[in-house]
Amino acid sequence: MQWAIALVDGASSGNPGPSGIGGVITLPNGKDFEFSYYIGNGTNNQAEYKALITALNYLLSRDVKKAKIYLDSELVVKQLKGEYKIKGKKLRPLSARASRLIRQFEAIELKYIPRQKNKRANKLAQIASQKAKKNNP
Repeated sequence: MQWAIALVDGASSGNPGPSGIGGVITLPNGKDFEFSYYIGNGTNNQAEYKALITALNYLLSRDVKKAKIYLDSELVVKQLKGEYKIKGKKLRPLSARASRLIRQFEAIELKYIPRQKNKRANKLAQIASQKAKKNNP
């Protein structure tokens, strides 16, 4: 079985503030899926976790069992790998949820990438975080 590839990002205007998530997922069959959702107020780190959770849920709903997921949040990647402690109380349930989803894969790689290599997912997250401002001038 081939691997799916996902690039995900979260954004917050104000941190905390209006937040959005975005991602680009390429399934093993070569089909692409993009998402961009406004998720309400929160921090950038909460948005990063929610973007990852969204991608994981999407992949599992498509019976994908192998995935390489790229994030420009070193914090999230290192927390999920156990290299950093999770200090924020609001991040603990998000980390636990992501970990439960990750365990459902046969093989998964979480990798940190610089923001400049995650431009499309970053743009989608930024657009989503701005939706509240456009709807409430």
